Amino acid sequence: MEVRRTFDLLDRYAENYVVEDALAIKRNKKWELFSTQEYIDNSHYFAYGLMEMGYKVGDKIATVSSNRPEWNFIDMGLSLGGFVHVPIYPTISEGEYTHIFNDSGVKMLIIGDKILLKKLTPLAKEAKSIEEIFTINKIDEERNYEEILDLGKKSESKHKDELQKVKDDISPKDLVTIIYTSGTTGNSKGVMLSHQNLVSNFIATAPVQPMEFGAKVLSFLPLCHVYERMMNYHFQYKGLRIYYAENMGTIADNLKEIKADGFNTVPRLLEKVYDKIIAKGKDLTGIKKQIFFWAVDLGLRYELNGENGWLYEQKLKLARKLVFDKWNEALGGNISTIVSGGSALQPRLSRIFHAAGMKVMEGYGLTETGPVIAVNNAFYPNIKFGTVGPVIKDVEVKIAEDGEILCKGPNVMMGYYNAPHLTEEVIDEDGWFHTGDIGVLEEGRFLKITDRKKEIFKLSSGKYVAPQAVENKFKESIFIEQLMVVGENEKFASALISPNFNHLHFWASKHKVHYRDNMELVRKPEVIARFQKEVNLVNKRLSLTENVKRFRIVCDEWSPNTRELSPTLKLKRKNIYEKYDHILREIYRYPNGNGE
Repeated sequence: MEVRRTFDLLDRYAENYVVEDALAIKRNKKWELFSTQEYIDNSHYFAYGLMEMGYKVGDKIATVSSNRPEWNFIDMGLSLGGFVHVPIYPTISEGEYTHIFNDSGVKMLIIGDKILLKKLTPLAKEAKSIEEIFTINKIDEERNYEEILDLGKKSESKHKDELQKVKDDISPKDLVTIIYTSGTTGNSKGVMLSHQNLVSNFIATAPVQPMEFGAKVLSFLPLCHVYERMMNYHFQYKGLRIYYAENMGTIADNLKEIKADGFNTVPRLLEKVYDKIIAKGKDLTGIKKQIFFWAVDLGLRYELNGENGWLYEQKLKLARKLVFDKWNEALGGNISTIVSGGSALQPRLSRIFHAAGMKVMEGYGLTETGPVIAVNNAFYPNIKFGTVGPVIKDVEVKIAEDGEILCKGPNVMMGYYNAPHLTEEVIDEDGWFHTGDIGVLEEGRFLKITDRKKEIFKLSSGKYVAPQAVENKFKESIFIEQLMVVGENEKFASALISPNFNHLHFWASKHKVHYRDNMELVRKPEVIARFQKEVNLVNKRLSLTENVKRFRIVCDEWSPNTRELSPTLKLKRKNIYEKYDHILREIYRYPNGNGE
């Protein structure tokens, strides 16, 4: 079965992957399973229902929901009927919702739960294009999406031939979705992706990832983001059984319950897993503690293809038996594959998880590239620590004179919706997409990202600082949750630090540091001194230009909800600059707006 359009996955399912748990989710303390046939049927019923309601090919329909099997029924139903899916993050601001509703011209809004309904109904009523609102959860006096399924079931015979004609007429190059990029500045842009953009991506990445038919994966990153969505299709293409986590707080428990073989993640979540394991190791005593950190030290020196030598490999076998196997048991005992994307992963995490027998496959791409441009394979020789791996099949990459990564291939977007001028800014006349990232090709094939083009800044000395690389080194500290390096046109680099408050509270208790709240805590001399120690340690590994000479600890936890981070946990620098302008002025001894 050749897959050319996203909905072709359903026919592939019917031919090759008939299971009782194609999709699953835990609700009310019980796992609900949806079979291959239920997935196929519900997707078709949704398409028939929309046809019966009078919706036409090309109409845009938005979803705002957490991950769940119903998201797939809706998504695939929209694809089948030639409709355009506009998936939207549940965590963005009201202003961003208003912009997306008005820019996209969506006709129907499907909302996941009661909290979102309360927030979005007033905004949807103000949007001229939105005609109807449905919910996925059953809410009194609200229209439920199952009404569309029921309508489709009843009208199947009426629309079956019509739907087949629509499917036959859909080209791989036709628009299937508009995904609004969260961005780090300004209004989000609607990225138009065709069937080909997504299909070429999940087919090209399929041979790279070793899990096969029957394996179980846990999904918890938002399906409205292109990374998890493409991987969702990728898993379906390979016949993997997809289980959706209850919420972000239950990931570890859910992994254990289903004994997952793998999952997708972003680096920060993997860092938290590692930090939690290390914290438990520090609580050990005596010989157990010594063995634990002997294994950690061994793992951090791991090299691929047995390059450490025979003696190291024997020690590693022992370390796995005594320590690392317990790490896997804590994640369910079956984890073989972890896919990491969204931002840069610290190489030490790749090394130690590989040493522990869990292969971390770091990849790179953008919403505009469907998303994957390059990805490390699970096995040598197509993996290199510190890089994002080889460029995937049928995609070309070249490095521009200024170091920018340029990409061309079937994965590159159709353009930005309603913004041809913005499209022209990023796709040149030869078809090369300008990523805005700086990188190099090591050994002629391993792509390495060094920074964002727009984020590199120059000190007053004329020397450049690439903040992302510096920030990642600082985030290796268990005390630091997030950090932003600043200093454009200044004499030296400085940093704003958002602490790991869980660890900081533990440390303060242990050292009898008393405080009323986080604001008082971060101003305590003992706390500042402890962070200075962390900064000094990292500075030793940096060039003098990159050294953080001054820092300030903020009392806030940065998150997408408070708008310091994007939904994929990237720094939204413009927002952080605005929020902490008074602190930045104090760092560089500038007067405030009152002339004081």
